[in-house]
Amino acid sequence: MDELANQFISTNQTALRLISALLIGMLIGVERGWEAREKQSGQRIAGIRTHSLVGLLGGLGVLLSNLIGSWVWPALLLALTAVSLSAYRMHSQRTGDLSITGLVSLLLTFCFGAMAMAGELVLAAAAAVVTVIILDNKREIHGLLSKLQAHELDAGFKLLLISVVVLPLLPNEGMGPYQAINPFEIWWMVVLIASISFVGYFAMRGWGASKGILFTSLFAGLSSSTALTLQFARQSRDAPALSPLLASGILLACGTMFPRILVYCALLSPALFNSLIVPMLVMTLALYLPALAIWRRHRVQSVDSPEMKQNPLDLSAAVLFGLLLGGVMLLASWMQEVMGDQGLYLLAAASGIADVDAITLSLTRMTTSGLDLSTATLAIVVAAAVNSLVKSFIAVAIGTRALALRVAVPMMLSLGGGLVAALVL
Repeated sequence: MDELANQFISTNQTALRLISALLIGMLIGVERGWEAREKQSGQRIAGIRTHSLVGLLGGLGVLLSNLIGSWVWPALLLALTAVSLSAYRMHSQRTGDLSITGLVSLLLTFCFGAMAMAGELVLAAAAAVVTVIILDNKREIHGLLSKLQAHELDAGFKLLLISVVVLPLLPNEGMGPYQAINPFEIWWMVVLIASISFVGYFAMRGWGASKGILFTSLFAGLSSSTALTLQFARQSRDAPALSPLLASGILLACGTMFPRILVYCALLSPALFNSLIVPMLVMTLALYLPALAIWRRHRVQSVDSPEMKQNPLDLSAAVLFGLLLGGVMLLASWMQEVMGDQGLYLLAAASGIADVDAITLSLTRMTTSGLDLSTATLAIVVAAAVNSLVKSFIAVAIGTRALALRVAVPMMLSLGGGLVAALVL
């Protein structure tokens, strides 16, 4: 009885996988059939029926390989490739169309059907959906390529090089005095700064100055508002007319840092979240409200987007900032060694010079081990306030006067309001 039940379950599972392979092929076939819907019957090489059957064939190939021998599926793939090549050769000779996209989609459909039969149904379906999206957006993809310039493509490849190739090779451990220098973390900041520069370049190129700055600021606020402050301050020198909009972007990105801190606390220490929520909201509103006011006032201002001839990936500034970050990390470790546990506030201030995430996570975990909530709250606010002070200094030292004034005043109000709220509450 149990053997019959297991056989029934196995048969049903096999049938469901074959049906899935058929439906995956049908999905791709719908897009291919729609693309060639105006052609007469017989002129379409592969439409909805062909792709559906090819998906089913891929699933049957895996099934027969398990039943007969492992050679069946590769043999079917070679046979399908030969038939498809023959059909596409005749089609290209008759029409002059040399595109092999349809051939590739047919072979992919066969592979997706095989994946579904092999048990990787979710991965096969996801790959099929991505394939359909790529096939359906032919004009948009070609349009983007036609607008892309050589130096922009080169910058994109360099960004991939420093992030995908170089970053994983670096050791993710403390080195040097006090084990303070972490090559992976420092280079991650370099990648982050370069990425913000890259994203900001294309955001302003595609959407114009005001919307591009707003998008880039929201992106940077979730990662590194310090990197964005550096980038926008330098950019205000190159395009002074954009200073108000760049200032609003800096305030928006810096204000997003405080909700990010609250998210950390909500996940790791709800009690600390309740203690921090008022100071963080005060500091957030002190930056968000001026940012919104400045952006609404100047978004209708007729300003030209900055000249887009410069390199969208400014690696020199990113590497320089990474070296500076390494020095600050070493200084912070030295202060911790000298002051010990009694220097918690001083350590928070020193950590805030470079980053608030590390000290926030450390203090949040310490509250679960007995650290007083009021002490942790004030220390985190001190770190955030010092971080805001550093970004104000960057804006004043590097940016234009118009940008510096619009950034420094709200930053000081946010800093003071947060400290007062933390001390009073």
